[in-house]
Amino acid sequence: MTSIKNVSITKFKQGQLQEKEDVLAVEEPLEISLQYFENGEKKRQSISITMRTPDFDKELALGFLYTEGIMTSLEQLEKTTSFIDNQITIHLKEGASIDLEKLKRNFYTTSSCGVCGKSSIDAIRTIVSGTKAIIKTKISPALLLTLKDKINQHQSNFSQTGGIHASALFDMEGNLISLYEDVGRHNALDKLIGHHFVDDKLDFEDMILLLSGRASFELIQKAIMAKIPVVCAIGAPSSLAVELADEFGITLIGFLKNDSFNVYTGKI
Repeated sequence: MTSIKNVSITKFKQGQLQEKEDVLAVEEPLEISLQYFENGEKKRQSISITMRTPDFDKELALGFLYTEGIMTSLEQLEKTTSFIDNQITIHLKEGASIDLEKLKRNFYTTSSCGVCGKSSIDAIRTIVSGTKAIIKTKISPALLLTLKDKINQHQSNFSQTGGIHASALFDMEGNLISLYEDVGRHNALDKLIGHHFVDDKLDFEDMILLLSGRASFELIQKAIMAKIPVVCAIGAPSSLAVELADEFGITLIGFLKNDSFNVYTGKI
């Protein structure tokens, strides 16, 4: 599967129409299903259909289930299967403890974002720990100013298409740990978190999350679930994102540029 596609277009420039080649980010649906055991009986439930950029579907699915609070440990996972394109099933081990009532009550079958399609208003806010994030290392403003250029250097699909989001994880010294791209900003973050879930290395203390676009409520919610203490966005945060970040002790930075940024919550 490929994440980009070449197409023929007609470009108008300097008063003339020209036949050109262009590159698009691929967007296709992915159906995420969960197979689990209830009273000793094997059951399968479709959880979500999300519009995503193909590739890293395993990471996307596991990151989604983790940030939604359904899976909490890699030990719950038996295997993943994908017999046909655009479908993936996460198989839980028999005896794996999950909140089945929450699974049946809160989930949905069509969604291209982290909220649209939730079955109830109550389901919008994933239950997260009330413990506030604690930053053990002082954040350097000078370091933050270097992150935008670093993410640009590694956004291969964005540089070709101009139409894709990225989520990147840095340590407090500015070293890039991981980066994932997707047409959906929520998917890019789920892929990143899912990558570390697969590696069984969900330790994000003293890490910085960089978002290539705006910081929305759903993205801050996912950062809280992953216990990421610092979130930087190249774009603007929403009002609910700021309120949620403040409530859970997240340092939230917006409008990150090469020479300036805004601190909305927390201190640096």
